[in-house]
Amino acid sequence: MLEKFLTYLGIYLLACLKSILPPLLGPAAGMSPLEIIIITMAGLMTSVVLFSFLGEKIKKNVLPIFIRKKGKFSPQSRRMVRIWTKYGIIGTCFLTPLILSPVGGSLLVSTVGAPRKQVFFYMFIFGLFWSIVWTFSVDWLIDLGLINSR
Repeated sequence: MLEKFLTYLGIYLLACLKSILPPLLGPAAGMSPLEIIIITMAGLMTSVVLFSFLGEKIKKNVLPIFIRKKGKFSPQSRRMVRIWTKYGIIGTCFLTPLILSPVGGSLLVSTVGAPRKQVFFYMFIFGLFWSIVWTFSVDWLIDLGLINSR
């Protein structure tokens, strides 16, 4: 029982960082597709909620500890601004599980001042979409024999 709980907890914590990991690791852990989707969504939404509320404080208080040089226009910040201006809130939320990671997307939308209700709604919708696509894609690849689930 404890081993199963620790497996779920580990996959959940990985989902907080990158939402593609539960669909890849879930079948090896013996999880059903529904369990994988639920854990993926729980991890994604935990990161979104946490970093939406704490995003500005993290940017102001924590990042300067790790980043000594205070440059406003780094290549990464330019890329984030380009994504935001090109795609807006819907596009950023669509790309977050795919490219940015829940942490990166949440920090991006919180620092540009997007409305939290919209962020939570769109992140949930697109997170659910991507978790279903990834879960059943991996399931399909396992059925074809291209991926070994053990």
